[in-house]
Amino acid sequence: ATSIDDALRLLAEGGEDAYLLAGGHSLLPMAKLRLARPELLIDINDLTDLSYIRRDGDWLAIGALTRHAELLASGEVGELFPLAHDAERVIADPVVRNRGTIGGSLCQADPAEDLSTVCDVVGAEVVIRGRGSERTIPVTDLHAGPYETTLARGEMLTEVRWPIHARTSSAYEKVERRVGDWAVTAAGASVTLGSDGTIVDASIGLTAVGVQGTIDAARDALVGQQPSEQVFAAAAQAAAAASRPSDDTRGTAEYKRHLADELSRRVLRRAAERAASGS
Repeated sequence: ATSIDDALRLLAEGGEDAYLLAGGHSLLPMAKLRLARPELLIDINDLTDLSYIRRDGDWLAIGALTRHAELLASGEVGELFPLAHDAERVIADPVVRNRGTIGGSLCQADPAEDLSTVCDVVGAEVVIRGRGSERTIPVTDLHAGPYETTLARGEMLTEVRWPIHARTSSAYEKVERRVGDWAVTAAGASVTLGSDGTIVDASIGLTAVGVQGTIDAARDALVGQQPSEQVFAAAAQAAAAASRPSDDTRGTAEYKRHLADELSRRVLRRAAERAASGS
């Protein structure tokens, strides 16, 4: 494709068997598993106008073709959203991070995908383009279920938008069987502190344990409280209770629920410390 409009035209003409190809690190594994059966691949690697990270008022706008390595290299991302750097350091390996794109990761809709949890936790929005149309939706409305999105045929994700809040910081931590593997369990948290140090807003998300979006009960245990180990423990227990892990080769459901509790405590503690220190 030579432009966004050209890519959208080819998508529309190709019908349900047409797929966009950027890094390929999401699409090709799905094709091997027969979760995708592409008859037409539309190469969008030349669409450099979809590769950017820029401040847009109270938002950080990230083009869908931005590579994981570019997100990790961005000082602005690390300053405003440190959980993104926490997550990017443990996503796959340098080869995947150098080629894989932000848009591809989100559109794969893998329940064990780290960046989806990052976007849930920060309250991201995504911009979706079609032929003659554009809409912006919460990232939580992008995923219809495992490996399914709400994108209509002929639509493409073009931008991810993260809201910027004062006195806010975040953290992400993951347990994996080996470096670069999918998460056994992971947790992300964002904490906003008031001028008196009270938690005025917070969010917790979990990866690979059957949770979509953030966990309201965990937020309720945090808001209005002074940061403390007791408060973090209550929120982490609420997060773990909301998880729906299953037994598999990566571990038992009981083990994953324990990890959800422990990792939630860790990321809440780190996010609150970062928010208090302004880092």
